Amino acid sequence: MKRLPIGVEDFKKMIDKNFYYIDKTDFINDVLHEEVVLYTRPRRFGKTLNMSTLYYFFSIKQKENAYLFNGLNIMKRCDAAQHLNKYPVIMISLKEMKQTTFEKQLEMYSIFIRDIIRRNQELLESEQINAIDKELLTAYYMGTKNEVSLQTALKFLCECLQQHYHQNVILLIDEYDVPLQSAYLNGYYDQMVEFLRNVFSAALKTNDVLEKGVLTGCLRIAKESIFTGLNNFKVNSIFDGDENQQFGFLQNEIDILLQKYDALEYRNHMKEWYDGYQFGGCDVYNPWSVLMYMDRLTNSNNKSPESFWANTSGNDVIYRFIQQGNAEMKQDFDTLSSGGMIEKTIKPELTYRELDDTDNLYSFLLFTGYLKAIGKTDTNTYQLMIPNKEIQYIYTTIFKEWFKQQIKSYQASFLEALLQEHVEEANEILNTVLFQSLSYFDYDEKYYHGFLNGMLQGKGSYRIVSNLESGFGRWDLAVLPAYYKKRGLLFELKVAKRDEDVEKSAELAIQQIKEKQYIEGLHRKGYSDILGYGIAFYKKTCMIKKVK
Repeated sequence: MKRLPIGVEDFKKMIDKNFYYIDKTDFINDVLHEEVVLYTRPRRFGKTLNMSTLYYFFSIKQKENAYLFNGLNIMKRCDAAQHLNKYPVIMISLKEMKQTTFEKQLEMYSIFIRDIIRRNQELLESEQINAIDKELLTAYYMGTKNEVSLQTALKFLCECLQQHYHQNVILLIDEYDVPLQSAYLNGYYDQMVEFLRNVFSAALKTNDVLEKGVLTGCLRIAKESIFTGLNNFKVNSIFDGDENQQFGFLQNEIDILLQKYDALEYRNHMKEWYDGYQFGGCDVYNPWSVLMYMDRLTNSNNKSPESFWANTSGNDVIYRFIQQGNAEMKQDFDTLSSGGMIEKTIKPELTYRELDDTDNLYSFLLFTGYLKAIGKTDTNTYQLMIPNKEIQYIYTTIFKEWFKQQIKSYQASFLEALLQEHVEEANEILNTVLFQSLSYFDYDEKYYHGFLNGMLQGKGSYRIVSNLESGFGRWDLAVLPAYYKKRGLLFELKVAKRDEDVEKSAELAIQQIKEKQYIEGLHRKGYSDILGYGIAFYKKTCMIKKVK
């Protein structure tokens, strides 16, 4: 049985090491019909592997590896096969350009340029390249950090390759938007925009020796921001058509995979957790999560699906989505997390600076894979949902962490209001916090018990005790002082079946405290000052009543 290619992004390694490979080589034919094209997809949807595939197919230096494509779809296309190993190719990935300053980013970019020359050292000895250009090649090879010089480095290397091989050059730029994200987060965005604008203008616009340019990334950065003047520039995003089957896994590919690894019984788990993305007209699975789950199915006794795709940068945006959003945005989040649909205007082009406007977060979440578009009601108005259980888990996990912080911020005032018998204030606090919870949560007695327990924490001189026997039964929660003479609290909880029954249920809780003599039981244990409260809950509302 073939090994699963978890984390394998090099096409040669994929084939030579006999990993399980789902043939996506028709992507090569798609590229042949474009001059300069940007493909935007979420993280871990196969962008880098596809770029590696392009490199091994087109590169004039990979003729000895032509066998890699034997039997694959692209070789069935005679018009495409004639391009095999015909062109000089530059492949550069910007995914490691995550430095905290612009100067460090230039240094990293200089290293990338040096690595390109190292992989093409024939240029340093080429008789086709004049002495002046060789001097500049040597300067780049030695690691020049001159900003202006680096802006034209890719174009210059293309020219050198064309002179040496007498063939125009294919330029592959992977993860083009990573430097912009780092610049946005670290405060040098304008410098990085200007630098990349000049790099791309030189390499993709005024480059007479360019055969084709292919870029990949997560976001389509506004054309006027860094792609100014590229008239031959095409963008293929999650909204676009035929090529979408070349990123991610399709249902028939999943079925074959499950069958080969004798795991068809887990088809529904696979679909519920990792399917649901809509790229153009295709229903697509997240390939990274599929492979991680397949690895679990084949190598572990634990067959349960889980969220494999969580990533810090995306999660930070969701956290801000919850934290900074207004009441409407929180309601949208609640609707989404409960499996509902919202309608929002989506900007197909963004700049990272526009993420400061919370209205644009929906666009960011869609393009990065945290939402899916299920329909379109107007030119740029889309119906949006969470794609699957994996993403729903990410949302709810982040929300629970935020909700925990909300609870902490109200703990002291809530407990003090109860100790001071300020029932109306305590009611207002508890309802305020509860209203911010998710409709997705299971509103049963266990949930409310844990919720109230959390609200009562934080007072060092008290301990929280639950479900102890006292009087003629067991009460739900108590806040007991370390010193027996200080005031303590006792709670009985009820869950109402209807909103209109909340007050009645709170009265029943008080009645139970009295009938079961819970307070008297604590008196017998030495606690001299105990207040009793009955609390009734219904979904996101509650009522507190004090025992008189």
